[in-house]
Amino acid sequence: MTPRGRLATLVGADIISTLGTRVSIVAIPWLVLETTGSPTRMGIVAAAETVPYILSSALAAPLADRVGLRRTSVVADAGSALVMAAVALAPQLGFTALVLLVAVAGGLRGIGDRVKHVMLRPVAESAGVRLIRLTSAYDGLSRGATLLGAALAGLLVLWFGSTGAIVIDAVSFAVCALLIAVFVRLPAPAAPAPATATATGTATATATEAPGTATDDSATAGTDDGPAKAPRESYLDALRGGFRYLRGDNVLLTMLLVIFGLNMVANASVAVFIPLWVAEVLGSPAGLGLVLGAFAAGGLVGNLLFTWLAPRLPRYLTFVAGAAISGTPRLLALALSDELVIVLVVTFVSALGIAAVNPLLGVALYERVPDALQTRVIGIAGAVGFTGLPIGALLGGWLTTAFGLTTALLVFVAVCLVFTALPLLRGRPDDRSPEVAPTPAPALR
Repeated sequence: MTPRGRLATLVGADIISTLGTRVSIVAIPWLVLETTGSPTRMGIVAAAETVPYILSSALAAPLADRVGLRRTSVVADAGSALVMAAVALAPQLGFTALVLLVAVAGGLRGIGDRVKHVMLRPVAESAGVRLIRLTSAYDGLSRGATLLGAALAGLLVLWFGSTGAIVIDAVSFAVCALLIAVFVRLPAPAAPAPATATATGTATATATEAPGTATDDSATAGTDDGPAKAPRESYLDALRGGFRYLRGDNVLLTMLLVIFGLNMVANASVAVFIPLWVAEVLGSPAGLGLVLGAFAAGGLVGNLLFTWLAPRLPRYLTFVAGAAISGTPRLLALALSDELVIVLVVTFVSALGIAAVNPLLGVALYERVPDALQTRVIGIAGAVGFTGLPIGALLGGWLTTAFGLTTALLVFVAVCLVFTALPLLRGRPDDRSPEVAPTPAPALR
């Protein structure tokens, strides 16, 4: 398979996994509701999946480095398939078994998702694809899969029942594992450059090829797990190394804090603010679909525009502008307006901004983090970013209950302003110029 074919297979497998995850997010709580009739138990099951997902994203990363990225991905997806098949039998196994199985599934998905993200960079470079275009296109596909997956989940539950939908989810993970096991190989690490003597007698390395560029069929065929690994170190030392690097990189840390704040806003909006605004102002659930649909549509349009324009845009200014547009305006629209049209327009424009934020963080992680630390740093970054989701929902719910919707929205406006202003408050980081597209590797056929 050609390098671009391997990249398409890897991205496709990850999108299939995303679709399956969206199906389970709907089907499993519905299964709990059918079998127990308890909203409390639905919440317990949701938490049982989310917490291990966040923790494993960071804590399992050193183990993935030892086992190998591709092998970890295949094992995680195959394990998810088996666990989801067992979840389908959960009504016979009991609620405690269901919670444990869902927790295992969440943990497997957390590390499985992270290693796929790490694998994207070397596979894209061997295919001659610019990283900024890759991260933008991938973000758009993920958004589309998330949007489609929610609707698909409802149809599958309707057609096959919650148990049947979960079995289909298990099959999707098995397909993902098979695709990566059979068709995806990571490029072989470049051989050390030969040393040559300079005029002063000092040995220096001579670059003979672009990083990630294969020069023959054997190199293009790749390895099982990609870049050469760092010398063996203990689990705790490896984990500390990831945290230490992230803490010392002002650019990445600032961008990650912005993502954390925007995730708080996003989840509070979806879980609390928008439903309450629709109920209080419009009194019709149809408005909820319109507002959420406007955000989804804006995100997809923004992603197409950003994928096209990204190589020509200044990254730092684009990230700051995108973050500023994506959060505060839509909160203010909900707080200050009772007009659906205004809320829809502002929501759509805000989604245009968010389309640039995640891809720019992704490409910064790929470019700034050394190969040996990428799994750990990307895992930690994912865990930190996702932590903003439950915090935002909890804080939004508490503020609304205690002070009312308008006050809660204005508090979140202030919080969002602080987080999105961090790139300015912490000083302008070095804005790397757009990378030169790597030389495409020769095709195998």
